Amino acid sequence: MYLLGIETSGKSGGVTLAEGDAHTYRVLETSPIAGGTFSAQLVPTVASLLTKSNLRIRDLGGFAVASGPGSFTGLRVGLGAVKGLAEASGKPIATVSLLEALASLSEVEGTVAAALDAGRNQIYLGLYFAHPAEGNTTLIDESLRSQAELLEQLDQHPEATLITSDESIAGLAPARIRTELVQRPDSALVGRLGLRKLLAGDTVAVEELDANYIRRSDAEIFHKGART
Repeated sequence: MYLLGIETSGKSGGVTLAEGDAHTYRVLETSPIAGGTFSAQLVPTVASLLTKSNLRIRDLGGFAVASGPGSFTGLRVGLGAVKGLAEASGKPIATVSLLEALASLSEVEGTVAAALDAGRNQIYLGLYFAHPAEGNTTLIDESLRSQAELLEQLDQHPEATLITSDESIAGLAPARIRTELVQRPDSALVGRLGLRKLLAGDTVAVEELDANYIRRSDAEIFHKGART
């Protein structure tokens, strides 16, 4: 199966063209996209990758897209592009949480606290049970936490491994907590996790595709405040 992995949740992102099946996953090519240029560069980048490999949209088996949490604007652009491509091609969509992708990088089997900087001294926190040998994770909970609340969660789960791509978060962890500092999940990893979901039929209909923001946007907060 050929597929596209798309990640636009951060300051930079990218698109990966890959192929795989139930036993293999091979990246054919990855193209990074600079932050702030997603809306202008995403679709042309997809077209370029397909052209280089002599493929068309109809040759794909599906799409894997990072659904968040992360940049509100970046996620809207990425998900909007995937909606358009899926509608035009009739191909399925698999969504991948960035916290899920982080947790999948853990080398330890057991409870994993996947954490990403959310700004405003807040943290996106995902609790998962990781199965490194199988290469997958089981969701326990995802939430938005303060730094103090992160430490409370780690106290409640002393057996957990904290995994993050942010040095500032890694530095918060008490010495007793096993901590893994890894690279931020990219479009290639989104593609690998998405492939498993596509093969398993764990997909999302175009009309149901939505971002996993975890935190409401300022517009939503201010709109609600204006009505109360």
